[in-house]
Amino acid sequence: MGCGGGSKNARQDIEGDATTSDEEEEVVVPDEATSVTNNGDSFLGSDFAMKNSTTAAARRRERYCLVACKQMVGLFATVWVRRELVPHVGHVRFSCVGRGIMGRLGNKGCISVSVSLHQTSLCFVCSHLASGEKEGDELRRNSDVVEILKNTQFRRLCKRSGRKIPERILDHDRVIWLGDLNYRIALGYSEAKKLVEANDWTTLFEKDQLKTERENGVFRGWNEGKIFFAPTYKYSWNSDNYAGEDVTSKKKRRTPAWCDRILWHGDGIVQLSYIRGESKFSDHRPVCSVFIVEVAVLDNKLMKAASGPNMKVGAEELLYTQTTK
Repeated sequence: MGCGGGSKNARQDIEGDATTSDEEEEVVVPDEATSVTNNGDSFLGSDFAMKNSTTAAARRRERYCLVACKQMVGLFATVWVRRELVPHVGHVRFSCVGRGIMGRLGNKGCISVSVSLHQTSLCFVCSHLASGEKEGDELRRNSDVVEILKNTQFRRLCKRSGRKIPERILDHDRVIWLGDLNYRIALGYSEAKKLVEANDWTTLFEKDQLKTERENGVFRGWNEGKIFFAPTYKYSWNSDNYAGEDVTSKKKRRTPAWCDRILWHGDGIVQLSYIRGESKFSDHRPVCSVFIVEVAVLDNKLMKAASGPNMKVGAEELLYTQTTK
């Protein structure tokens, strides 16, 4: 496979016709990146992990290895794995789809990362969909989802040992889609704010655009965990106040909304947690999810040993703090 750096085993198929068994790996997915770095791609063994990691990432440096990273304008995606799993990672590829100005530029759109872990294909889609809270703006977001699924194309690889190497998002065994999906709450500011202050997430969620659009067929076949946290958008800078609380002009108000979401597609995925963090570096709050993911491995002791309980990681390692609102 054409990728730079890393061990040979990490870049090639695991060959053989042995029967497979399902092992479980834990996947932790933070929604917002905590740093933005240089353009271009990075693969296994990149110096990026050492030079541009955040303080939290530096503490985990001994346990995790950067598999891949990619930037497209303001979008930035990274995939990390436990060091013990690096020899079993392969087929690292990227695909970017711009959905910004003229439906092409990269200020909106997605970065998709395709990897294989043992005998299972995984895809991570990091997206920033169309903004706006006017009536009808949700249709532009729906269109972004359709075009991303249609136009994401991973580089074709030679088939080996009868294995099918996925080229589209939905060809993968397990898919996680995360990012600023930008779906809003179909309520006025004052009404939504009252529900937020009452922590009435159930009533508020009934007006969630993503919920409504999924019921109408967008993201058909995808799953999302139940939300038990406050809307993640829009906050005043370095503040716990929503932006509308600090302005007098109604034009500058933004109705609180769950813009930042994590969805998944495929069997063998169990969500353990779905939470938000409280870092204030953005007008969004980050969200994080922990999953147990089934991975097919060759039926031998060596690979089973690489997939044991010591692979577990908690969500608290990726978020600064968590508070209940």
